[in-house]
Amino acid sequence: MNTHSLDRGTDTQSTILETEALVQCGFTQDEIDSLLQLREWYQHGGSDRINVVRHLEFLKFLVSNGKLQL
Repeated sequence: MNTHSLDRGTDTQSTILETEALVQCGFTQDEIDSLLQLREWYQHGGSDRINVVRHLEFLKFLVSNGKLQL
């Protein structure tokens, strides 16, 4: 498993734990890499952050309520 973090601003240990949690939830390595890139982009000045946050919160809502299967 590749636990290389694309987010250079976070603690390596927490990134490894997050990556392992995503693997346990069934995410592929490509999906995990995309999520890490999206988080880095968002945290470091994405131009339309609020839209990204809304989409991510909506996806989180769907997953937590069983409306979206991973």
